[in-house]
Amino acid sequence: MEVNGYRIEPGANLVGANLFCVNPKGANLTGTDLRGANLENANLTGANLTGANLTGANLTGANLTGENLTGVTLSSANLTGAYVKLANLTGENLTGENLTGANLRGATIPHGSIHD
Repeated sequence: MEVNGYRIEPGANLVGANLFCVNPKGANLTGTDLRGANLENANLTGANLTGANLTGANLTGANLTGENLTGVTLSSANLTGAYVKLANLTGENLTGENLTGANLRGATIPHGSIHD
């Protein structure tokens, strides 16, 4: 799949990519490096993000509903207003992420990983 001139495939280097409003429904993003990528308003439901690196990524308003995010690196990611409901965040430490207005209803979150 190609979006905004970027090839979206497993293990791709998409550091800093502008993937605003991307809809990679069912895409395999296993091990993809998305550090600092702009995924604002992206619809990532059904995408395989196993082992993806989303450090510092902009996920403002992104739809991650029902995603298995185990093993995904979200350090310092911006999840403002993101839909993360019913997602599995087991093993993820969410202390550095911006979760302002994020919908986490029904998400599996490790105890003690979110601090006020």
